[in-house]
Amino acid sequence: MAAGKETDKKQLLLRLSPTLWRELAAWSEDEFRSINGQIEYLLSECVRQRKKGPKGE
Repeated sequence: MAAGKETDKKQLLLRLSPTLWRELAAWSEDEFRSINGQIEYLLSECVRQRKKGPKGE
């Protein structure tokens, strides 16, 4: 990922709708992650896919 230690994590205030929160909670439970861990995983996957380029490539 980015340069530096992975333990030097930044905090972020994130507001989610109750519906989205419930969906993320269920999804994270299915994958044995915390909600925070699930959000971080999903964001990391999106960044990884973005670096790969457009879907047509």
